[in-house]
Amino acid sequence: MFEDLQLGQSAQTVKTITADNVRAFAEVSGDHNPVHLDPEHAAKTMFKVCIVHGGLMGSLISGLVSKELPGSIVRSMELDFLRPVPVGSTVTSQFEIVELEPRRGFVTLACASIVNGKKAIKGQVKILVLKRESKAEEKIE
Repeated sequence: MFEDLQLGQSAQTVKTITADNVRAFAEVSGDHNPVHLDPEHAAKTMFKVCIVHGGLMGSLISGLVSKELPGSIVRSMELDFLRPVPVGSTVTSQFEIVELEPRRGFVTLACASIVNGKKAIKGQVKILVLKRESKAEEKIE
């Protein structure tokens, strides 16, 4: 619930992204770009290896938010992709609450994904978190 949150509250999770994860994401998303799936093709690119889909990386942050703040709804997600993430990498995704808007129940999270000690993603996620005494007639803009 919104009332249980505080500025500076944070969470993180760690996941290794396997080739199976990337193939499954490609099937769900329809993004079959060979730089993600074909090692021979990827070897000829500037990356030299298959890289994880940006959308898959973003979903790790969304999953962390869902796990740590159950029932929250993502309103917006602004992510900067700073460097490619090779398939097989271990990714630490994290967020910190940086703004609370009590009137509307909005929470702003600073987020990042880190691979080998370097930020691969940084950004901001804005979520809606229910309040204990939410009124159904309140309008959300």
